[in-house]
Amino acid sequence: MSDGPATPVRGAVPSPNIWQHTATYEIENHAADPDGRLWAAMADRVSWRGRTVLDLGCGTGFHLPRFAESATSVIGVEPHPGLVRLAQRRTRGLPAVDVRLGTAQEIPLPDASVDVVHVRWAYFFGPGCEPGLAELDRVVRRGGTALVIDNDASRSTFGAWFRRGYPHLPTPRTIERFWAQRGWNRTSVDMGWRFGSRADLEAVVRIELKPDVAEQVLRHHEGLEVDYAVNLWSKDF
Repeated sequence: MSDGPATPVRGAVPSPNIWQHTATYEIENHAADPDGRLWAAMADRVSWRGRTVLDLGCGTGFHLPRFAESATSVIGVEPHPGLVRLAQRRTRGLPAVDVRLGTAQEIPLPDASVDVVHVRWAYFFGPGCEPGLAELDRVVRRGGTALVIDNDASRSTFGAWFRRGYPHLPTPRTIERFWAQRGWNRTSVDMGWRFGSRADLEAVVRIELKPDVAEQVLRHHEGLEVDYAVNLWSKDF
């Protein structure tokens, strides 16, 4: 799978993984949340049945078909044209799904037009994402809910790897304070990774971490699974 040559929308934050390693990121998507704990936590927080869902930063559209199983309308927004094409190809047979080119800070939708927003690892690390959060205030209908999934770097094996790989990012405490001060609620989820082969695990680790950090952690981690904690941030509008 290749996203091909494309110019991302102005203002998009480059992704170090899916933009350059689309096929490997597909493997990661299949390995993530193998027991459905994150999906269960999302469903406990809000139902998207019969509603309009926005998947912001939808990438290749991996999650769009699942939302389309019960939502009335599903809109994917992605800043990379190559990934938009892949998402459109993936959902070609799903009339309820519409994939559009756009960014979090300029969502290509009218005011008060969606009920549920799903944002998964779309660079909502806390401080710095204020323009995107302002757009959520604009596009989410009253009574709607937004869900933002992000790494919990305070715990789990992957959390420790993440801290080593990205020491320049805000601390977990800073990120938690950022969301709490803006009225978001945190649900902690032990999501996990489970791969079909060691080669797949190693390939994914190498697109998620810098080469030196990736090689260090792989030397000390055995097997096909990684315990991986995430934060599910949610807010009602």
